[in-house]
Amino acid sequence: MNDLVRPPSPAFVFDLDGTLVDSVYQHVVSWQEALAEAGIKLATWRIHRKIGMSGGLFVRGVQRETGIELSPAEVERLQDAHGRRYAARVPEVQPLPGAPELLRYLTDAGIKWTIATSGRRSGAEPMLAKLGAPADLPMITRDEVARAKPDPDLFLAGAAKLGVDPRDCVVVGDSIWDLLAARRAGSLGVGLLSGGYGQEELERAHAFRVYEEPGDLLTHIDELGVRGAGA
Repeated sequence: MNDLVRPPSPAFVFDLDGTLVDSVYQHVVSWQEALAEAGIKLATWRIHRKIGMSGGLFVRGVQRETGIELSPAEVERLQDAHGRRYAARVPEVQPLPGAPELLRYLTDAGIKWTIATSGRRSGAEPMLAKLGAPADLPMITRDEVARAKPDPDLFLAGAAKLGVDPRDCVVVGDSIWDLLAARRAGSLGVGLLSGGYGQEELERAHAFRVYEEPGDLLTHIDELGVRGAGA
């Protein structure tokens, strides 16, 4: 008999951009401007399809689509340019509807949660105050793992920070890359439409459920096996 004790409710590992904060299009424009600095033209929709990947995989995809070869130094300059452009837009980024309330609900119910983002810590930390999250949240960023999405490293590290088996985690993300990484981590993947991917795309990437935005997820939180205090 299996003596493993399962928690009464799953823990949650959230992506950040497009999942908790409305920042996808700031990233798209920042990448487009960074590419323009390097003399590379790429349509906005093609950039959007890559948001959620690590910066390195993003650039690799750009090179494949454009046929332009970049040296390691040029790749680094491109990523730095994106970071610089995005940093200037951080003040305009706001939480998605219902995100602070969702996180507060989980906290009040005693349910473990954290954030695991393929963004750098410098861009992610300012979002914590906007979300009403504690400054000492055990957040995982790209700086702390060997590989970002679609590899599972971020979500595995998030589960480890919470002291929870990845199989007992719900990973919430807005892109197919989030859901692929969740599946590879052995976690249950839940999709949100707030990053611009369609419901069918997210379901094909094995989302267990797809909700419009964080507030919609909160309304249907019981569908994910969450039991609040006394439930």
